[in-house]
Order: sequence, then structure tokens, then C-alpha cells
Amino acid sequence: MSYLAVVLVVGLLIAIHEFGHLLAAKQSGIPIARFSVGFGPKLFGWKRKETAYWLSTIPLGGYVLPAVDEHELREFPVYKRIVFALGGPFANVVAALAGLLALGVVELNLGASEALVFATTQVWSSLQQVAYAVSTLFVDASQVSGIVGIVAVGGSQFGSTVAGVLTFSVLINMNLAVLNLLPLPPLDGGRILFCVLEKIYQPLTRIQTPATLLGWALVLGLMAYATVQDIGRITAGGLA
Repeated sequence: MSYLAVVLVVGLLIAIHEFGHLLAAKQSGIPIARFSVGFGPKLFGWKRKETAYWLSTIPLGGYVLPAVDEHELREFPVYKRIVFALGGPFANVVAALAGLLALGVVELNLGASEALVFATTQVWSSLQQVAYAVSTLFVDASQVSGIVGIVAVGGSQFGSTVAGVLTFSVLINMNLAVLNLLPLPPLDGGRILFCVLEKIYQPLTRIQTPATLLGWALVLGLMAYATVQDIGRITAGGLA
């Protein structure tokens, strides 16, 4: 698989994650001002009801912009906000399941029922493996990898076959689902955590904004650390 193809696949899967948030928001009655595939200036778009749909210049991921601020968002019932937060990870799990179904039918020549059993079993196994791998990062952070490492590994190890692309997409989908459920602001799991804490002790919501800012600083620092690690591995031939 070419490095450009890897970047586009990763961007598409992140966009699927954000689309899951969009659908969950619509289902929960949370107004969305904008859903964008990609970042940066708008290439083209349209508006339906209160939501503007954009295709933006930088084709890496996307975002969902609520039409309300954080204070107004907290006026919605807790369960609706939890559904909103779960929408992204759930979309990635569904996308992984679809990829495995296609892999079972197209590459393994399985029947529909056999492919469903195969896909369900593999999703559960992948969830466990990714969750275990994430837990080890807290013991050995040297194993963390960022977008540079993902692109390098995807480009060199998965090939350009249908099976390779599907396998790579399943791996990234499961990582996106599990990582975003970590109970750390500003991840989806952090939002769910504050929803639960709000029900336990309302004044704890006052620390959500500073906790989110701190979380962003930690995430950006981790991304910078992962990038340095990836470049070091590539230089040493460890990601070939």
C-alpha cells in the first residue's frame, strides 16, 4: 500500500468516527452546526436544516462542531451526551465489522453466516488485543506510535491487495475505538467520565474545562513524543 493511500485510509476512518458522532447527535437531538470531512478551508459544501456539511482542504479526518457551547451542551440529559460520545467509537467498531465481513466473503470465500461469525469473533478478539496493548503503554511508553509510524507500517507491511487494505482498516478502526474510550479529557471516554461524575457530584463539572485543556496538552505532548519515537525507529530501520 502506498504511503498516500495509508494517509487517505486513516483520514477516511477518522471521518467515519466523526460521522458516528454526527449520527448520535442527530439521534439525541443535539444540534450540530457543522460536519466536515477534512480540515482547513472549505472546498465545497451544502447546508441541511441547521447543519453545514463541508468537504475541506486537508483530507485527514474531520470534525463535528456542535451548535451549542459547553455550558449549553451540559443542559442536555446525561444519557444523550453519553450517546453522543459513544457514537464515534461505535462507528469504528461497525466499520471494522464490515471490513471483516468483506474479508471473509471476498478473500476467504465464506458464506454469509460463516463470515458473520468470523467477523464477530475477530472484532471481539481485536478489542481485547488492542485494549491489552493500550494498557501496556502505561508501563512501557517507548512502544507508543503516532501517525508517522502508522503510515510507515501501513505502507510497508500491508501491501496493495484488498485483503491488506481491509486488514489495515480493521486494525486502525479498533485502535480508534479503544483509544477514544480511554477516560481522559478530551477523548470520548473523558466526556463520558465527566457525565458520570456530574451525576455523582454536580460541582465537579467546574473542572471539566481546565481538565480538557490539560488533556489536550497531554495528547499533543504524546503525539510529539510518538513522532520522535517513530522517526527514530525509521532511521534505525525498526519500522521497515
